[in-house]
Amino acid sequence: MASQSTYGVHAELNVRIETRDGIELATDIYRPADPQTGEPVDESRPVLLDRTPYDRTGGRLRHGEWYASRGYVVAIQDVRGRFDSDGEFYIHANEAKDGADTVDWLSKREYCDGQVATLGTSYGAWVQSALATQDPNNLAGMFVNMGAANGRKKTFRHNGAFELRWLCWALTLGGGFAHESLADPDIQQQFADVDVREILADSPIKRGESPLATLPGYEQWTFDIMETGNTSTDLWKNPGLNFERHYDNSADVPTVYAGGWYDSYTGATCDNFVELGNRKDADHYLLMGPWTHLARLPGGHDHSDALLFPPLSWEHPTAGDLAFGDAAARKYRETRLRFFDQYLQGGDGWKTQPRVEYFLMGTGDGHRTDDGLLFHGGEWRNADTWPPEGTEMTRYYIHNDGTLSSMKPKADVSTTTFNFDPTDPVPTIGGNTSSYLTYEPRDESVRAHPLGDRNIIDFAGRGGYDQQTDQDTFGATPPYGPLADRDDVLTFRTPPLEQPVDIAGPIRVRIYGETDGQDTDFTAKLIDEYPASETHPDGYALNISDSICRGRYRGYRQEPDLLEPGVVYEFYMEPYDTANRFKQDHRIRLDISSSNWPRFDVNQNTGGKLYGDTNPRVAENTIHHNNEYATHIELPVWSANT
Repeated sequence: MASQSTYGVHAELNVRIETRDGIELATDIYRPADPQTGEPVDESRPVLLDRTPYDRTGGRLRHGEWYASRGYVVAIQDVRGRFDSDGEFYIHANEAKDGADTVDWLSKREYCDGQVATLGTSYGAWVQSALATQDPNNLAGMFVNMGAANGRKKTFRHNGAFELRWLCWALTLGGGFAHESLADPDIQQQFADVDVREILADSPIKRGESPLATLPGYEQWTFDIMETGNTSTDLWKNPGLNFERHYDNSADVPTVYAGGWYDSYTGATCDNFVELGNRKDADHYLLMGPWTHLARLPGGHDHSDALLFPPLSWEHPTAGDLAFGDAAARKYRETRLRFFDQYLQGGDGWKTQPRVEYFLMGTGDGHRTDDGLLFHGGEWRNADTWPPEGTEMTRYYIHNDGTLSSMKPKADVSTTTFNFDPTDPVPTIGGNTSSYLTYEPRDESVRAHPLGDRNIIDFAGRGGYDQQTDQDTFGATPPYGPLADRDDVLTFRTPPLEQPVDIAGPIRVRIYGETDGQDTDFTAKLIDEYPASETHPDGYALNISDSICRGRYRGYRQEPDLLEPGVVYEFYMEPYDTANRFKQDHRIRLDISSSNWPRFDVNQNTGGKLYGDTNPRVAENTIHHNNEYATHIELPVWSANT
């Protein structure tokens, strides 16, 4: 049973916490108080720390008050260089030391009982893992919701490619609320007026030719992550950007890693749980729902302040075009409270929590809900490990007739060739995305209509969708229709399944391919293909998970190694973990191509600059599906009888 609201709340605002290099970080402290007098209680209490780049005031005060009324001291802090905190903001670079310094400072206050735990989502999850790499004294637990593991491998960059969401973030929630923008409406106006969709369509951008030029520090870190692929640089060694490198030295404290199957951090969340859970003695938990990174507000638009203080997708059992049923929803604050009560205050509300709890999607019947969503459905399952016991990694091979099966190809020679034109990339339709945002154009100035009140458009979608374009699909041109109809999308599918196939765990893809140039990309997308029905006369191609591999960084190379034309290489990918039931009569489908834009930046096929190449060439790319080079996807098939 979680603790109840029994206290008043005393707030001390804009407390300045000094870091080791003299920078002061603005922090609001909420303390349990006598409900009659409003004076803080004398008894010391555990402290919960929330560090954010999204303004500690406003929406966050609500959960500060909520936890304080239940007996916790809550510290909510603007990270360095954002809102009221001093210093220069360089994304994630200072969070490890700043976070550890804050834990140390809080643990020495008279109101702290010596225990400091952390909580937060997205950037607020990054900063927890970052400070944990410093193993600070008095860190007592973490609830890490939807955060990274290795920024080069699966977040800023993805197997060599760049996730363009970070350029979008820099141009909206980043640059729009930078110190300079908040101080100068003329600068903020430039970010209010920019259409990020036009920036992406005209990319690559150049230094000095976008609104980022008004913010030299923001422009610098944006180009650093777009242009830097090598692990030899300090950027990818920084403990604020790459926790994986520091696993062995990280804090050993009870931790929950939580996320969603359509979150932009799904793979990293599962990686953190598996690797740290195996290395550490303290209790570690994995909690995965069918959620996107953040929930969407009704109507397809959000306000900027809703993005700064978003509705958590935990409490909205939908993802894109999918509905999962009310059982998929979870109370975010209450779940975290049960965890903290047990590990900080000796409660028992977390006692029955399984080590792994995950939502198996896909048990629904596919009807259209009253809201017009496809009812994919699902159910919660428990396990002791990830992947769950009873899971067997099973290979499904592609064949020259377009089939996908567990039988390995027998032919000595069998290939399929397609042309990949970087000027006409395959459009992104949902998936594990976030931050593909732009402000809705308005005639008023930011003085008349503040940026925080403006509608903001999410133009790539998040979650599950039928993989076909229409007039609203960003990057698509007529004739609209299924992505599978494109000449540069190769589709391989099983026959209709005679019985359901449940998968739960990591996914692996090995494409054996070649190209006629020095570099190219290959992409893979796992599809749950619904059969034709009265509701869906043409069927429904539901995206489950996807990935990409940039040739020069194949095999997670630390340094680039350009390709030789005509040589067959293995392009290894790790689409994000998932849990899904492919029902009877559905098909398991694998789509292979060379682009997925704007989820990933587009390879220009020249072997030139990693970002900034302006001379695209059409590549002739060939996929092998023969006995020697057997392209396949490896799925974590779960069986109750195993």
